[in-house]
Amino acid sequence: MTLSKKFTNSVVAGAALAVLSSTAYAADYPSKPITLVAPYSAGGASDMASRTMASVLPSYLNQPVLVVNRTGAGGVTGSTFVNKAKPDGYTLLLARIGSQSVSPAMKANIPYKYDDFTMLAVIELNPVICATASSKPYKTMKDLIDAVKAKPGELSFSSAGVGSMLHVAVPLVLSLMDVKNPKDAMNHIPYKGGGAAATAAVGGHVDLVCTNSSALTSHIAGGKLRPLMITTKERQAVAKDAPTARELGFPQIEVLVGWSGIYGPPGMDPAVAKKIRDALQLVKKDKAWNKFTKALGSVPHILDEAETKKFVDDQFTAFNTLVSDLGMKIE
Repeated sequence: MTLSKKFTNSVVAGAALAVLSSTAYAADYPSKPITLVAPYSAGGASDMASRTMASVLPSYLNQPVLVVNRTGAGGVTGSTFVNKAKPDGYTLLLARIGSQSVSPAMKANIPYKYDDFTMLAVIELNPVICATASSKPYKTMKDLIDAVKAKPGELSFSSAGVGSMLHVAVPLVLSLMDVKNPKDAMNHIPYKGGGAAATAAVGGHVDLVCTNSSALTSHIAGGKLRPLMITTKERQAVAKDAPTARELGFPQIEVLVGWSGIYGPPGMDPAVAKKIRDALQLVKKDKAWNKFTKALGSVPHILDEAETKKFVDDQFTAFNTLVSDLGMKIE
């Protein structure tokens, strides 16, 4: 046998062994608990979506799913942790629009690109509500915008962190509502997650929060927050008194809709990734998960692999253009 033929046979044998090893590994997966990293603080949309998914996914993977909050840098800290994790399927990320679309579009120095992950599925959409504390004098969105125009730089808004979708939301709203210098017309107060941003608004520490409905529903129901606008095409039961952006004459604001997904580190075994994707497609029909997700004010929206990639690609492209137009790129 020639040396070249021996080499070829060796390569073929090695490839076959790798396939068999991968198949065997996937057959045993999962054999231990799975960690789901929520990159924002407790009480926000990321945290609640994580815990809702963790409550039902074990029924389809036959292993516990443990939620761990790894917060910081507008979701970048937790996302980076998963990006660098071993791609064995035991460390997953509750991906969010801010950490996976807005931050990569806005910040040149974060340690990953928007597509540096194994995208398993988009799982839900989150309408965005702009709200103010019930103790504040603003009864309508127009009242607040008039106050911003009268006192530029004096009013403030909270967000889930620099580079979060909520950070971009307010300057976009101000820009479309003809506020001059929208990037600096209100003081931006970043927090470690949408839950903390909502709490700041409830306490009157800021004048406005535009965040995912799931972080605001309990505060609105309890009368602590006054919803001024929602970004869906139709009014929603979670904030039935809030007019839509379209009703106010600004349908362009409908681009502000949050989302959650399940991601893994790059380089995951395709067979393991398929197992998780298949389980998520079963969750799509799970009555308890759908009920819990809707109760939080979110929209169940589990996409398949191809749909997820197209959705995420389109989101990144949209926000990359948006932050450039608003002059919010951070080099």
